[in-house]
Amino acid sequence: MKRVRIGNGGGFWGDSLDAPVRLVREGRLDYLTLDYLAELTMSILAVQKQKNPALGYATDFLEVARSLIPYLRSQPQLKIITNAGGLNPKGCALAVRELFRQENLADVPIAVVGGDDLLPYLDELFARGHLLHHMDTGEPLAARRERVVSANAYLGARPIVEALRQGARVVITGRVADASLTVAPAAFAFGWGFGDADLDRLAAATVAGHLIECGAQVTGGLWTNASAHTRLADVGYPIVEMTEDGQFVVTKPPGSGGVVNLETVSEQLLYEVADPRAYYTPDVVVDFTAVTLEQQAEDVVAVRGACGIATTETYKVSAAYRDGYTAAGTLVIVGPDAVAKAQLSGQIILERLRQAGWVFERSYVEVLGAGDAVAGVLPRAVDPPEVVLRVAVHDHRREAVERFTRELAPLVTSGFAGTTGYTTGRPPVREVFAFWPALIAKSAVSPTVELLA
Repeated sequence: MKRVRIGNGGGFWGDSLDAPVRLVREGRLDYLTLDYLAELTMSILAVQKQKNPALGYATDFLEVARSLIPYLRSQPQLKIITNAGGLNPKGCALAVRELFRQENLADVPIAVVGGDDLLPYLDELFARGHLLHHMDTGEPLAARRERVVSANAYLGARPIVEALRQGARVVITGRVADASLTVAPAAFAFGWGFGDADLDRLAAATVAGHLIECGAQVTGGLWTNASAHTRLADVGYPIVEMTEDGQFVVTKPPGSGGVVNLETVSEQLLYEVADPRAYYTPDVVVDFTAVTLEQQAEDVVAVRGACGIATTETYKVSAAYRDGYTAAGTLVIVGPDAVAKAQLSGQIILERLRQAGWVFERSYVEVLGAGDAVAGVLPRAVDPPEVVLRVAVHDHRREAVERFTRELAPLVTSGFAGTTGYTTGRPPVREVFAFWPALIAKSAVSPTVELLA
């Protein structure tokens, strides 16, 4: 039976720069996927693009692409699919093409998948009745229109499949659902459609994509029982080997660190799943409840039973809008009664600011080392010898947040004995971008595919 090997070498922008080339070198891949985008990432890219219209994409991909050039030459079957394009997939693709040209690899076909960026058309969409109501509050996005910095539909696998059909070896997309990066090469390789007859196969590929979308999380990263023996310094990134009926196994390159077992796979299977009976993607709605896992060999787990129950008429939209400013600062409190002194120190900071005329819309004091990071989950430390005080504020007045940043250092001489850890200077003031989830009719969105000449 025909098989395809798909590996994911990155779970977010900031993931290991070395993982993709190691995965390609050791993994015998047909397809390498690289997932760079999250809701926060889109906000960062929006600000980046406002400052420089040529940017707006995950620039780390250029370094990764350079490292992969020898393998694009030596492994003619290898194709790369990534959403590194962010808010400017065409700009990203042009930069990669120039890189390839400099390395005498200009004959590698590069395709751009776009159409997800709704920001230029928001007013038109509103006028046509697509109001992008907040999925929790029901409020229309128009109420925040002047502060919106990004609005992107989560496209599915179809335009990526079309790009592969047109002969692309490198496909660069904007916002595409994470799992769709894996669904697309499977659908292309096996000739699947997107109708009812292929729902279960699409569901299986969606589960596969969901399992590997976060990179090493399924191969031992964040595993509950990880230890020194897990060799996370040498962790191998994940590979799915799938057959045309949708059956697949999860594995990693031989000899690499990490582990693939029932625990690592089941932990990732349930990651970011609200309702396992209905996991929504733009390609298919998946029922996870019948999925079974079998340890077939060391670092090889078979996954069976995914069920596709429906398709949707909508895309999810991820929008972001400007929502004021924030800053957070830390101090270390050492000695007897460190927890109580840290809590009081946080209140002292806020009280001094109140006396100076600054009351914040939101403020938060936490004592790290005393249990505040996971309050109510782990037993609270009774009397740790040292803790980290963290104070954060949020306000729409930048000047209020800037004033806060000047109030931590004075505690070094006017606070409690044992106050230290101030050598990094004042904390930076950062702009806040709030998340706005919505739905839009698929008929209102037009995915595009362009093969660069």
